[in-house]
Amino acid sequence: EKAAPMDIRPLVLEGARARLEPLTRDHRAALSAVGLEGDVFKWFPTPVTDDAGMLAFIETALEGQRQGSVLPFATIDRKSGAAVGSTRFAAIDRVHKRAEIGWTWLARPWQRSGINLDTKYLMLRQAFEVWGMIRVEFKTDRLNVQSQTALAGIGAKLEGTFRNHIITSTGRVRDSVWYSVIDREWPAVKTELARRLAAGG
Repeated sequence: EKAAPMDIRPLVLEGARARLEPLTRDHRAALSAVGLEGDVFKWFPTPVTDDAGMLAFIETALEGQRQGSVLPFATIDRKSGAAVGSTRFAAIDRVHKRAEIGWTWLARPWQRSGINLDTKYLMLRQAFEVWGMIRVEFKTDRLNVQSQTALAGIGAKLEGTFRNHIITSTGRVRDSVWYSVIDREWPAVKTELARRLAAGG
């Protein structure tokens, strides 16, 4: 007897520091207000540099959601109630019970606040404990050492490098580094994430 397909639809995930709510066009102004300063999108293949770019970022996410392969969120700082970033499940594969967590960004004042850690905890818990996934993957630019350090820090396992993986908007050819967490690793990853969150992120 086949297992029921994962019931993946827009939902709210509530944590200690972060609330993840379904991304909509209504988040555009708030996200543009906080996300266009500095180099928040430095490592994105197509960086968001203006309000039109933010709208395109949201529209692309919503198109993926309509197709059933993407579930995007606005990241809300629970303390202030402000929208401070975005993240999403992507490459959702119901047959093989896997998905990617990515397209994640946080406005600079909220980086290293524990919000990103809480976001990963909420999403991984949803993936493994509610949807019954067996694999969650992450990919990042080979040059983005900060992201790789963060992924290793949550217990994701380095799998390897996809060479010449993406041509970025500047024409640079990007190598992508892949990490994953699989179902049998989740209990240990969960424990570590909970410990770090309790210690203040």
